[in-house]
Amino acid sequence: MDYKVLADLLFPNVTETPEEMEERFPHRNLPEGAKVTRLGPSPTGFMHFGTLFPAFVSERLAHLSGGVFFLRIEDTDAKREVEGAEKNLIDTLSYYQINFDEGATADGEKGDYGPYRQSERASVYHVFAKKLVEEGKAYPCFTTEDELRELNAADKKVEIKNKDWKSENENRRAQMLAQREFTIEDVEENIKEGNPFVLRILSSGDGEKKVFVTDLIKGKLELTENDEDFVLLKSDGIPTYHFAHAVDDHLMGTTHVVRGEEWLPSLPKHIQLFNYLGFKMPKYLHIAQLMKLEGASKKKFSKRDRGAAVSDYRVEGYPPETVIEYVMTLLNSNYEDWRRANPDESWTKFDFSVKKMSASGCLFDLDKLTDVSKNVISRMTAQQVCAGVTDWAKDYDTEFYTELSADREYAERIFAIGRGGAKPRKDLGLWKEAKAYMGFFYDKYYAVED
Repeated sequence: MDYKVLADLLFPNVTETPEEMEERFPHRNLPEGAKVTRLGPSPTGFMHFGTLFPAFVSERLAHLSGGVFFLRIEDTDAKREVEGAEKNLIDTLSYYQINFDEGATADGEKGDYGPYRQSERASVYHVFAKKLVEEGKAYPCFTTEDELRELNAADKKVEIKNKDWKSENENRRAQMLAQREFTIEDVEENIKEGNPFVLRILSSGDGEKKVFVTDLIKGKLELTENDEDFVLLKSDGIPTYHFAHAVDDHLMGTTHVVRGEEWLPSLPKHIQLFNYLGFKMPKYLHIAQLMKLEGASKKKFSKRDRGAAVSDYRVEGYPPETVIEYVMTLLNSNYEDWRRANPDESWTKFDFSVKKMSASGCLFDLDKLTDVSKNVISRMTAQQVCAGVTDWAKDYDTEFYTELSADREYAERIFAIGRGGAKPRKDLGLWKEAKAYMGFFYDKYYAVED
């Protein structure tokens, strides 16, 4: 097989080279030890509380080392994309003081390593996809999604009938192996007939062997080598997460990748991809999944649980500082002690350390969050509390907003009662509680019953 001919057949319009890409995205000129991190959310729905974890860890790693933190929108799954989700993500991250040095913004982007939306980087991915084909490390697969579903269904039936059947996805695997052996003529004929194809990696992995990698949170990991010919480019030319992640993190100079431990099963694929492409691998930090108490046992905190949607905290009236404090408490075991010793310092002054992160999973507790909120609000001035309540009411209780705005000085005097001193009041935990808290001082909200 002449792989150069195959590459030109599959990518006739790709004329740029990997070397030219390296020139377009040069090595970052940063101080020694500076870390480059990123947050890569997908605009496929509401922002989950768990997303705040990699966001804060990535931000701290970069900014405490004099590095760069950027936002990359991973919008390669158009079918699942939700209208308005990207704007909501960007607004929410800004609201919680997660500041990026470069990346996607509400009105475009900033930085020299863009585009920062993966849907706009197809031409970049195609350059490296062509390189892999030229080197015999990737091949076109003309099996349709419907055919794959049928093969998967057949595999499941065989597995059910034969209890001792060990080989998974046998029919699917046979189909992949057959297409590995396609000749140039086979490929050319399929293309002429207009048959769509995906580009798959030609895996040299052995499912009986292990690969070792050190995770900065979990330590040394032993994983099974990837032996799956997974998809690199979908039939529309858009990359999968795996391929885009490898290409982008290399070109954008990412040194540390922070993500949830649900991505651990994909790590062997990423190791293989970085090796195939000749890229230096970034260091990985896989954060343990959040847990919740259900009765006497711990269970995984899911998107369906109360408190999962970050937007709910804004609606309920948790100050953004509260959520930040709580996240930092969960991330580093010594944060609460530091806060008690430094009640007036910004959270950014805390000496955050990956070594203080739990490898087994933190426990989410909504009652603890509310307690943290009471402490945060108790340290605020009357003017700060009034501003917070007024801003919240403007969006979520317009009638109350009108009352507060009519006489701001009067409202501030009410909030000043019991505030300050060695033991300030801690009976206000949410902005939405303020109406009942101060209703006695407003005729509209105070009714005398005979």
